[in-house]
Amino acid sequence: MQEVIDKLSNEIQKGLSKQMHSRSTVKCWPTYVQDLPTQNERGKYLALDLGGTNFRVLLVSINGPDDVDIQTQAFQIAQPLMACPASALFDFIAECLDNFVKEKQLSDKELSLGFTFSFPMRQLSLAEANLVTWTKGFSCDEVVGKNVTKLLQESISRRGTLKVNIVAIINDTTGALISCAYNHKNCRIGLIVGTGCNACYVEKTCNVEMFEDYQTSQKPNMIINCEWGAFGDNGVLDNILTSFDRMVDKQTPNQGKQIFEKCVSGMYLGELVRIIIVKLMEEGKLFNGIESSIMHENWKFETKFISAVESDPPGIFEKCNEVLNECCLNDASDEDKACLRYICETISTRSAKLVACGLVTLINKMEICDLSVGIDGSLYRRHPKYHDLLMDNVKKYVGTDVCVQFFTSDDGSGRGAALVAALYKDNKSKKCK
Repeated sequence: MQEVIDKLSNEIQKGLSKQMHSRSTVKCWPTYVQDLPTQNERGKYLALDLGGTNFRVLLVSINGPDDVDIQTQAFQIAQPLMACPASALFDFIAECLDNFVKEKQLSDKELSLGFTFSFPMRQLSLAEANLVTWTKGFSCDEVVGKNVTKLLQESISRRGTLKVNIVAIINDTTGALISCAYNHKNCRIGLIVGTGCNACYVEKTCNVEMFEDYQTSQKPNMIINCEWGAFGDNGVLDNILTSFDRMVDKQTPNQGKQIFEKCVSGMYLGELVRIIIVKLMEEGKLFNGIESSIMHENWKFETKFISAVESDPPGIFEKCNEVLNECCLNDASDEDKACLRYICETISTRSAKLVACGLVTLINKMEICDLSVGIDGSLYRRHPKYHDLLMDNVKKYVGTDVCVQFFTSDDGSGRGAALVAALYKDNKSKKCK
């Protein structure tokens, strides 16, 4: 773990450096968010949360620290739209946004919008960002390398009915940090451990050489989007990768990319467990004599099964039995069930240890003795032991004088985006042309 911390620290230093940036796998993009909420924010703001096959439109009414009302509607992106031309995807999003605004009877109002876009992106300004690469199954043409805010704004303009100003584009880690910081003034890290995994943190502006005004900015801090999912893409983590990790990597459309994320995030942990189970079944060491076609299908053992198996008390297999029934492994012995639990624990514990390495790296970088971490994501929320595993492993590697608290971020992708819109509602950022 200390070796991982040292290697990640080195990658972050390169990511912040203009001269070394191109050589770093951890890009440390400036977010252009240089302020944290003060609880003086007021008003109605729109938020758009796009980070997977479902996206949400939210209306967030901020009337004070104890009076934040959120109205939300979720929309599903059909499989064909995930691989269609860019215009079709963003036209659909704009249509859903338009319908939501009409339903809330706000069509005549000018509204500021915070756009959460949870894919690797390089920000050009607070309200502009180029997509670096698609993840999570998306492959729409003519988006990689393009300004996604501009694409969305063009679709909004084509409708001719929306009075929406896209004030800021952020990713979900920034949203998690901002949302947590609204109630916890010492929040300095935002972390997502869900389908994907990424983090952001508060850096001194003078260290952010990829920000053009890093030497002259009057604001002392800048939130940095680490994009640490790509940590290890250059081979620095090869010594901890197993044959099972390499098998999962070969099954992905982005082979050789997002190596760290493939070791820790919810999209991949279930498949890691499945591959291990199949190997042991083939060797006659697990579920001997029981046939299961489901276990031989890629991605059929879901990460939520890991959480279920580990939620049983020792010696009890109630949730484990439900998982095995879904996998057509009904006649498993208690010994088999205990082995399955051990495999799940091994995979989830390694995930938590590696994510803890990331947090320790950021805490050491900031040299802060009292801070909070805002965390969101399905794996963190649903796994019964992930919080404790993360906390225990962070404490092992930070100084005894460092106080770290973890808080589940309250809808960072929605409320966080709206709070950023509130912070920068008067921002006259570049218009998308």
